[in-house]
Amino acid sequence: MKKFFKEFKAFITRGNVLDMAVGVIIGGAFTAIVTALTTNILQPLINWTLAEIFHAESLEGIYTFLTKAVDTEGKVVLEQSIYIDWGAFINAIINFLLIALVLFIIIKIINSVHEKAEARKKKQEPAPEPVPEPEPVVDEHVELLKEIRDLLKKDHE
Repeated sequence: MKKFFKEFKAFITRGNVLDMAVGVIIGGAFTAIVTALTTNILQPLINWTLAEIFHAESLEGIYTFLTKAVDTEGKVVLEQSIYIDWGAFINAIINFLLIALVLFIIIKIINSVHEKAEARKKKQEPAPEPVPEPEPVVDEHVELLKEIRDLLKKDHE
């Protein structure tokens, strides 16, 4: 059991695990900001635009009702109706696109920082010295045989 906790401690205290945890926390906070922007600011604008496009007198005109629940006065009760909220759907798409765009920009910045650091590191490192070729091994027997060969060639000429 001690070994398990020791391994777990080594895993959790690694730099990349801590970096990932910080990233998840910041990502969650950023997602909450984008969701608040799209839900509280953009969705009402989208619903208003849809109502203008479809000449709806109220928000009920921009919903696609599958089942309408009506109260005693004949007004539609949205909380009890089954409907498709097109504004919420468009809002979710915008939410996704904003988060994807920001993540793309962050990753692009991180990659450029890493590339610059690598380029700087390469400039600072001295070029490796070329490895000299080993000198040929001179064997006394080989030299003696070459002399004998050369003498034999002279004698045959």
